[in-house]
Amino acid sequence: MQKLNTVHIVVTLIFMMILVGGCTSEPTDKVFEDYNPNNFNNSTNIDNQWLPFKPGTQWVYEGYTTENNEQVSHRLIITVTDLIKIIDGIPSVVTWDLDYSADQLVEAELAFFAQDDDGIVWRMGEYPEEYENGKFIEAPTWIHGIDDALAGIAMFANPELNTPDYPQGWAPNEDWTDRGKVDHVGQQLCVPFDCYDNVLVIAETSKSEPDAFQLKYYAPGVGNISVDWRGEDQSQEKMELVNLVDLDAETMAEVRKNAQALEAHAYKVSKVVYAKTLPMEFP
Repeated sequence: MQKLNTVHIVVTLIFMMILVGGCTSEPTDKVFEDYNPNNFNNSTNIDNQWLPFKPGTQWVYEGYTTENNEQVSHRLIITVTDLIKIIDGIPSVVTWDLDYSADQLVEAELAFFAQDDDGIVWRMGEYPEEYENGKFIEAPTWIHGIDDALAGIAMFANPELNTPDYPQGWAPNEDWTDRGKVDHVGQQLCVPFDCYDNVLVIAETSKSEPDAFQLKYYAPGVGNISVDWRGEDQSQEKMELVNLVDLDAETMAEVRKNAQALEAHAYKVSKVVYAKTLPMEFP
């Protein structure tokens, strides 16, 4: 009788393993990353070599996207502000991003980042305002810990080839399901601003567009220097770094003012998400 019971148990276990994928199938991708809120003791000191976010740093990119089979000029300005936003108890660095298409502002965004004790930079959320013909259209906001959204990895401390892809955040209610994967390392690339060695390439995709890839090129000590595409990417975005500056105190004060104005509007239009967050702080 004991033998029959043992056989029955083994068969049952095998059957259960088959139902959930079994030991012979590939491991499933993580939907969200293992986030530890106790691992952020100096979270605003973002000195990751691939994504250094020093307050006052501003990257300017120029290129084009494809719209209705036509190339349209594209310009993106990303500025690291001197503001801090507390998200889930974690002080997070705020970037203020301006996105232009055909010289018209189409998106203004506040994005939030924190670096953990292992040197990993986390994307804690985003507030993007979208415009059409100069008029506000919508703001698909997601913030970690609110409305089922979870933080994701913006950059590992030591990205390596042949490692699994990873979630860059999880906010299904706003269709934010982006994922990244190390595509190449040790590349050489020249952009209008400068030439770089040891360039890292990250391929980004999403659940809604699994066959479209945005390729982002990172230079050590600089950050993102170029954007390209592969696959079925409809926008076919291509951009390159054309300027990298450290803003002076007067310009930073203006940046701070504009970022705070954007947040003031966020509290009015994002009642479900942004209205539940604490205001940004100027240390």
